[in-house]
Amino acid sequence: MNIFDILTLLGGLAMFLYGMRLMGDGLKEGSSGTLKRVMEKVTNNPLKAFLLGLGVTALIQSSTATIVITSGLVGAGILTLRQSLGIIVGANVGTTVTGQIIRLLDIDSSATAWLQILRPSTLAPVALIIGVVLIMGFTFKSSKNIGQIAVGFGILFSGLLTMTSSVDALTESGVFESLFASLGSNPVLGYLTGAAVAFILQSSSAAVGILQAFSAAGLLRFNAIYAVIVGIYLGDCVTTAIVCSIGSHTDAKRVGIVNILFNLCKSALVLLVVFILRQTGVLDPLWERVVTPGIIANTNSVFNLGCAVCLFPLLTVFEALSKRIVKGKPETEDRYKAYMDALSPAFYSTPAIALNSCYEVLMAMFTAARSNISLSFALLRRFDPVKMKTIEEEEESIDVMADRLSGYMFALSSHLTSDAHTAILDQYHKLVTEFERLGDHALNIAQTGQALADKKLFFSRKALTELDVMEDLIGRILDHTETAFRDRDVVAARHIEPLEQVVDDVVYAMRENHLGRLRSGECSVDAGTAFIDVLGDLERISDLCSNVGVSVVARMTHTSLAHDYISSLHAGQDESYNQEYTTAHEEFFRRIEAITGTVPASIPR
Repeated sequence: MNIFDILTLLGGLAMFLYGMRLMGDGLKEGSSGTLKRVMEKVTNNPLKAFLLGLGVTALIQSSTATIVITSGLVGAGILTLRQSLGIIVGANVGTTVTGQIIRLLDIDSSATAWLQILRPSTLAPVALIIGVVLIMGFTFKSSKNIGQIAVGFGILFSGLLTMTSSVDALTESGVFESLFASLGSNPVLGYLTGAAVAFILQSSSAAVGILQAFSAAGLLRFNAIYAVIVGIYLGDCVTTAIVCSIGSHTDAKRVGIVNILFNLCKSALVLLVVFILRQTGVLDPLWERVVTPGIIANTNSVFNLGCAVCLFPLLTVFEALSKRIVKGKPETEDRYKAYMDALSPAFYSTPAIALNSCYEVLMAMFTAARSNISLSFALLRRFDPVKMKTIEEEEESIDVMADRLSGYMFALSSHLTSDAHTAILDQYHKLVTEFERLGDHALNIAQTGQALADKKLFFSRKALTELDVMEDLIGRILDHTETAFRDRDVVAARHIEPLEQVVDDVVYAMRENHLGRLRSGECSVDAGTAFIDVLGDLERISDLCSNVGVSVVARMTHTSLAHDYISSLHAGQDESYNQEYTTAHEEFFRRIEAITGTVPASIPR
């Protein structure tokens, strides 16, 4: 044994861990868009929850990621703590799938041709070739993602092969043989070793994979590895609990505690059963046997499946204990709390879910701002202190959501590796400001209504009727804006700009009409100033909606120059825009003419 053999071992370990991370990230990247929707559909049937946890973990190759995602969904109020219990158990079983894949190391050179294809020495280069070709030679939507999964798979097996070859060289010194022999005579030491390795690597699959690599060299016996495998369960779940505790929601922390309680009971149960079977002689044929990667994989799977069956009836007990350990806090009534809780750091590792949480907060901000705009129009006609208080409270909620969302998106940005996800986040960064300003202008209009009431001033009948026309026009723009953002609807987004241009025209005409009323004494100077202020806020609202529409068009059509897009429309280069603008302009100007009895002034061009 020399330093170069150790470096080779550590290099193989590094390749194995990186390959597992790369493959897992690729699988999460490709599946997390639907992952949240699937997990939301969990019913109160624990068996379905168990199967879901097993399937999701087998797919993304990480029980930690599955449980952390579950913790985030519980914190967001999407899942209840009880619904999460079955997922936790299923995730612990699903993590054994990786070991079953690694058991391909058992296939030797004397196997049939078809089995030879499945040998790691064959799979590794094939997977790497496929991955590199997909990444460098294709440009379809999922090529990079699928290529990343294939490259991760190839690196994982390359690392395994490097580790096993270096272990062969290290066995000549007898050091590792003595080490594993000591683990066989001291199960407590084996248990602690497994827990420490899993905690350091933050992955039970990786820890079991290392055992399988050593076993390929014929170093391990069953009496040395069973306690190590059981210790791995504890080390992995402690890491998961720490990540789950990052969130502030009580039930989200309890998810991590339930996982620890389950794994502690699982460890105790396995050790007790092994002790009994050893004393009765059942394990004698296996006890001193040299284990292979396949035996380790099967042992891990049997331990987890057996414990899942035995401990499943105790899930409600684990739930009750978690509530005793993590005391509940009285929750304040806040209709937006669920949206805020969904902005959980637990989702950083699954960007599609994190971005969906951002989308939900943005949608809540827009809905609140739109509601305030409607209420503010009502306050111009008749002031109501109750409605004013509602607007102020909603505006405060919008500001809080905007601040929280901005901070979350800033932290999330460093976790994004996909260009598509980065583009979405860039759009959301812009929209959080637009939606917050929508709320600001709604509050400005409401405060104008309050000022009129305080001074006992009123708008004239004609002014109020004109505002009815403007409210209808703004309502149409908001309808298209909501559809465009909610559904990423380019058609709806393109309807916004012609209507925004009509708003500019109508505002100009209404200002001219109001100046005429001021000159004729139909309206007071103070009320006239307030009317002009309201028109300014309405014009800003339509401008903000235009910005939202442009952002949707830019994102969905990959248009980078928004200014060029707007300029081309206003230059009359889009016949569809021209037609929509003309139709809407004639409609609303007819309505204004019906109010004033004269043809409204047109905005100078």
